[in-house]
Amino acid sequence: MNNKGQTILDWIDERFPLTSTMKAHITEYYAPRNFNFWYFFGSLAMLVLVIQIVTGIFLTMNYKPDGTLNGAGLPVAFASVEYIMRDVAGGWIIRYMHSTGASMFFVVVYLHMFRGLIYGSYKQPRELIWVFGSLIFLCLMAEAFMGYLLPWGQMSFWGAQVIVNLFGSIPVIGPDLSVWIRGDFVVSDATLNRFFALHVIAVPLVLLALVVAHLVALHEVGSNNPDGVEIKKHKDPATGIPLDGIPFHPYYTVKDILGVAVFLVVFSAIVFFMPEMGGFFLEHPNFDPADPLKTPPHIAPVWYFTPFYAILRAIPSFLGTQVWGVLGMGAAVVLIALLPWLDKSPVKSIRYRGPKFKIMLTLFIISFIGLGTLGALPPTASRTLISQIFSVLYFAFFLGMPFYTKNDVGRTPVPERVTDTNGRRQLVFLVLVAVTVIGATLFAKLV
Repeated sequence: MNNKGQTILDWIDERFPLTSTMKAHITEYYAPRNFNFWYFFGSLAMLVLVIQIVTGIFLTMNYKPDGTLNGAGLPVAFASVEYIMRDVAGGWIIRYMHSTGASMFFVVVYLHMFRGLIYGSYKQPRELIWVFGSLIFLCLMAEAFMGYLLPWGQMSFWGAQVIVNLFGSIPVIGPDLSVWIRGDFVVSDATLNRFFALHVIAVPLVLLALVVAHLVALHEVGSNNPDGVEIKKHKDPATGIPLDGIPFHPYYTVKDILGVAVFLVVFSAIVFFMPEMGGFFLEHPNFDPADPLKTPPHIAPVWYFTPFYAILRAIPSFLGTQVWGVLGMGAAVVLIALLPWLDKSPVKSIRYRGPKFKIMLTLFIISFIGLGTLGALPPTASRTLISQIFSVLYFAFFLGMPFYTKNDVGRTPVPERVTDTNGRRQLVFLVLVAVTVIGATLFAKLV
């Protein structure tokens, strides 16, 4: 850096901790040297968050949160989305980037959570990191649900109607709570304005604060690794640098560029060639304007909500109320945050765990994807039965964890220092599960 540039940097450092922050969190933040491809998804989640914020800003410039009808008999909100798609310069690609980004956000986050699950990234001393991550996941669900209403299409309107009505089944406060959420006795223009404000301002502010807290907590205790070995236990006596650590920059910033490049190829292919993804990313009924007098033949949430929706449907109503289904759906999310205290295993990584955890994890993944598949399909007696079986397996993974993880240790001992093995076994495992579930999906459609 030339003298003029250094002078400017020194002037900034006297007034703002720019250099020290860069050193603490990037150039002198030492991460384990054995990260594999599973560690791409944290940075990809940040990338998708930026994409969603930027595209969302441009969409709000032309979107109108108004549920009343215009001169053509269309809801103003629905017509404004059509205006963005047809008349705004580049509006179609911004809208498709935002809608595709919503689904890809959950793809990346689910894989990021899966990585934490297989490598025990929620165990001591990273409990708070996992709790912050679980709260981020909860905020994402709220953000996606509120944003899904904004196009004011048929599935947006009726999906919101069904989900908000579920709150009405809560004893004592349910009816008043559902009215408070809607801002009216039915989903209406007041609901649209309320959800728009929450989607654009309130929830993103909370989400960004949680992301910052997540990263600060991560850099305070250090990153986990595929071996589950704490690199801070072995440091160079002279420098205090972990022997198995390397600076995040330039090593992992360069590595993350590869993950970003691959992700953008996939993301761009979806945006340009199949933004609807056969109705999974953008449902076909949502291309029709909301009509309170015409109910779609099958109401289902977007694919990333369907596992929890299937659990809701799998639990039968009792004494004319769906409160147990609502509680089951809520418990399915809350239990994720409790993993640090449910897992009693003396080891972190799946590499050194015994067969019990691996079997239960396999059943959990199959049940989660199976529930997601069934939640998107119209209910039948046989599908409900299969959903109930999958729901039992889902909850058994969490509630049985204190028992099956207690002494479940594999034959290979945990090494003192990190090893250089990769994550191909976990990738093969995930592919096999995906193939199994695709077969189960075809079977479910025939049932």
